[in-house]
Amino acid sequence: MQKRIVIASANLGKIKEFQQIFAQYNIEVVPQADLNVSEIEEPFSTFVENSLHKARHCSRVTGLPALADDSGLCVTALGGAPGIYSARYAGEPKSDQANIDKLLHELRDTQNRDAYFYCSLVFVRNSEDPQPIIAEGIFTGSIAEHPKGHNGHGYDPIFYVAEYKATAAELEPNTKNEISHRGKALNELRNKLINAKII
Repeated sequence: MQKRIVIASANLGKIKEFQQIFAQYNIEVVPQADLNVSEIEEPFSTFVENSLHKARHCSRVTGLPALADDSGLCVTALGGAPGIYSARYAGEPKSDQANIDKLLHELRDTQNRDAYFYCSLVFVRNSEDPQPIIAEGIFTGSIAEHPKGHNGHGYDPIFYVAEYKATAAELEPNTKNEISHRGKALNELRNKLINAKII
């Protein structure tokens, strides 16, 4: 029998990444919207706290194990911004293009374009799980001067990966899944789930 995990996200790009990775374990990743779970606020100041908050909420509403992600882009020259505000950096409604435009504008006269993506994943067996499983990943790069590529989502078109001489949006999905912050966090999470005999 196929296991089901609800993913505490409405981000189609993230959901697709999770589905691709968990499919090999015969685990169905169900988006929260399919189970009538609405998005909730992210009131905390760290990625991990926000992930845990979202996972517990999703599990409470659905009665299923839940996986939540909170991730963002941190730019050195901006003191780590946009950070936890990455998805709504340019305000509401959320817009990848508006976020990219704002970030490029803010860095227009900046030499130091170092940046990294950070991902926090939290898995809970139930809403009151006293031992949530937490995994983290970092993907280092720099901010390109112009967007390039059509794969991925969010800031991927301006996140330059020197090792591949390409932006994250120019990478093949399988390559990106291996080296990205989310890919690294998922790999760590998978190992922790196997050790805990959950998968």
